[in-house]
Amino acid sequence: MTKLLTIIPLVFLLCFTFGCQDKEAMAELEKFKAQAEVEEQNKTLFKTYFEELNKGNIEILSETCAPEFVFYSPSEEPEPDSLKELIEVMKMHFKGFPDLNFAVQEVVAKGDKVIGRFTVTGTHSGDWNELPATGNKIKVTVIEIWRMKDGKCVESREEGDYVGLWQQLGFELKPKEGE
Repeated sequence: MTKLLTIIPLVFLLCFTFGCQDKEAMAELEKFKAQAEVEEQNKTLFKTYFEELNKGNIEILSETCAPEFVFYSPSEEPEPDSLKELIEVMKMHFKGFPDLNFAVQEVVAKGDKVIGRFTVTGTHSGDWNELPATGNKIKVTVIEIWRMKDGKCVESREEGDYVGLWQQLGFELKPKEGE
């Protein structure tokens, strides 16, 4: 009988211990599920952003980006553009390249970051960056890293093949003359 009285508390103790571990594991699993859901939402937002730009909807910037948004292009640019400045830049791009198109190739989300690679195509049929229309077609690969907060982009860092862009517009890359 004493053995039974000793075993019963041990069984309860084991059940309690495993029950608590199961609750901890379930809480951890729920945390991972919630993070995965946020990351999927962020990836969807990235794709939707470019789908809307393809429709000429520049207002998507205000809907997608937080008011404190900053844009670095190239990514180590010391003075970022504000949301308002980026909207003006995008208007200039669409004026110079009315058929501008963004094709997203891949998107990865981890934590508060979204990383996407996309190709920009278009025809230089309007004034752009003080350059009269050339009629040249362009194709530029770009990578952007977004930092997200509360479902909005607060920072974007961009790297693109801009030397290639200028070459496609007819510019030549030459070495500097010797002294």
